[in-house]
Amino acid sequence: MGAAFDIAYVFRFVPMLLTTLDVTLRIVAGATLLGLIAGLLVALPRLYRVPVLQNISQAYVSFFRGTPILIQLFLFYYGLPELLKFAHIDVTRAPVLLFVIATYGLNGGAYMSEMIRSAVLAVDRGQAEAAYAIGMSGYRTFTRIVLPQALPVALPLFANAVIAMLKDTSLAFTLGVMELTGKSQTLGMLTRHFTETYLSLALIYLLISLALEKLFRQAERRLLRHEREPSADVPRRSRRMRLLLRRPAGKGDVSL
Repeated sequence: MGAAFDIAYVFRFVPMLLTTLDVTLRIVAGATLLGLIAGLLVALPRLYRVPVLQNISQAYVSFFRGTPILIQLFLFYYGLPELLKFAHIDVTRAPVLLFVIATYGLNGGAYMSEMIRSAVLAVDRGQAEAAYAIGMSGYRTFTRIVLPQALPVALPLFANAVIAMLKDTSLAFTLGVMELTGKSQTLGMLTRHFTETYLSLALIYLLISLALEKLFRQAERRLLRHEREPSADVPRRSRRMRLLLRRPAGKGDVSL
């Protein structure tokens, strides 16, 4: 049984848990970068329908989206070193954090590949064909035509993927990584105030998620800053037009 609930422990545990925040953020940052690279490499064969690579990419996405992240952590940490032994590669002394980042990065790459593919397909194909028709190269067409329109579509999906990855890092403690959740487990065992520990942990995750959400929202507004917004006087002009149509035609007016 745990100790009696004491709200003071909730605020006392927050600075203790924050000492391991850098580990969680390193996992998220490293996995996000790896996920973007993997997602792009996986999305390209499916976008351009490369015969063999397209099937491999589909299998990759199906595996990482169809199996739990916890099972993937165990497979990479315990199974990958055994497989690499056949190639005479010893990774048993590699830091566990590398296995965690690799697992989360490859898992995130499966979702980000779908994000990239859907964002690119959302851009009108005719615009790319018109760019090719006037002599633009494939690289310039992608960077000048496709990418500026695909980014606003992909950014909300990317934000969801990053925030979901942040919350999924709570499973890294199962491999002995002392991140936020691992630290909370230790504090709970030492003090027996489990409820207060988890409330502190939930508060930290919530604040980080809200900060990321605000950051991505600002980035999305910046990407859409050139979009034309409806004029504020449109309703006023509409009412004026209705009044003009209702008014009897007078001298100099054109009756409709």
